[in-house]
Amino acid sequence: MSRLAILTAPLVLILTACQGNSDPDLDQTGERPELPEQNDALVPAMEIPTPQGWGDDLPTVPEGYTVTAIAKDLKIPRQVLVLPNGDILVAEGSGGNAPKLRPKDIIAGWIKQRGKSSVKGGDRITLLRDRDGDGQTDLQTTFIEGLDAPYGLAFVDNTLYVANQDNLVSFPYTEGAIRIAEQGREVTKLPAKINHHWTKAMTASPDGSKLYVGIGSNSNVGERGMDVEEDRAVIWEIDRETGASRIFASGLRNPTALACDPWNERLWAVVNERDELGPQLVPDYLTSVREGGFYGWPYSYYGRNVDPRIKPARPDLVRQAIIPDYALGSHVAALGVDFTNGGGLGGQFSEGAFVGQHGSWNRADPSGYKVVFVPFAGGSPRGEPVDLVTGFLKDGHARGRPVGVTYDAARRVLLVADDVSNTVWRIAPRAQLRGVPTRARQVPGPAPTESSTVPRN
Repeated sequence: MSRLAILTAPLVLILTACQGNSDPDLDQTGERPELPEQNDALVPAMEIPTPQGWGDDLPTVPEGYTVTAIAKDLKIPRQVLVLPNGDILVAEGSGGNAPKLRPKDIIAGWIKQRGKSSVKGGDRITLLRDRDGDGQTDLQTTFIEGLDAPYGLAFVDNTLYVANQDNLVSFPYTEGAIRIAEQGREVTKLPAKINHHWTKAMTASPDGSKLYVGIGSNSNVGERGMDVEEDRAVIWEIDRETGASRIFASGLRNPTALACDPWNERLWAVVNERDELGPQLVPDYLTSVREGGFYGWPYSYYGRNVDPRIKPARPDLVRQAIIPDYALGSHVAALGVDFTNGGGLGGQFSEGAFVGQHGSWNRADPSGYKVVFVPFAGGSPRGEPVDLVTGFLKDGHARGRPVGVTYDAARRVLLVADDVSNTVWRIAPRAQLRGVPTRARQVPGPAPTESSTVPRN
């Protein structure tokens, strides 16, 4: 145990013991979440399940579905993209390193570190190929390397776009390629000062002309000062040809995943809300994103609920705050979202949104640590979330933590990145399983050549 851990562990235990427990009867999901009284603690309850391997176990899925590992031994997989030919790209990396300003920042950093994989982030994109869609990965190889904490991925007009923690880059793509060796073209810089929330989520507009990038805040609630929050807690709209950008929406503390719905082609985001107001404040949420909309951060939460910690107050902005569409629960840390319609995975997973919940670190009773499905009707969320992939927690340990979720409509499967076990999971209706999954063939270093698939420089 490090000296920091020895010094801080007793303090964490004492302060955590003083925290109130969560109310299990409080309904914090859906269109009208219940919001308790604020509890601004000196140090909030902090508990994170430490990593433990899966062994021979697998995540739990409902009866009638299968879950298999299509990739293992990755280096912090975050988000997943399926190319038109069925190849799967996985962004791997870890960024951040914002300076610690307060004692609680040091304690929180130690607590968070206990819940992470010991593997160093890959700063790369890995390609997975499953030629016949049977759930067995035939090829696993490095597709692009030398990136800087890549996270968001988008594909438009034979061009791959990658959102690093500090810039947006593009790469020309040739169908079937198993490696891109050339340097990407920088489309635009992305805000990276301090980078308290470093992840840069991304999706393309339905017509492909614009890219949307989520940029998280540089603090919990502005404690670093609002000067460093310029162009933070926002979603940028970027012209993919010119790189010109503008703020599309603001007041979103940390928009960690973006997607456009298949019904109305509206932009949606999952957003991680603020901490230190209690174990059941504030619910993270899924919401459609209105052009020019303001969603409250840091002055209010879930609409016009004022956060008294912010000085000076901004009642003018609070009056403009938009209520999110759907609450996911407090501190579940939603990091992935994707949509399905027209049948989806079948049954109760036919029309709606898949949401990857990475899991809490700042409440005594863990929340999240699963993939849920939010049913939709008429293009809007309706009803309670349904558990789809669970079993990530066991005996106080985390065997994995879901991040990005991607629905492959062509093969009717869901792909889930797990950045603790460094796995990509594949969930499918049982009738689709053909054959037993095997460990992918690993291709070290610069990718091998398949004469008809390597692009010319």
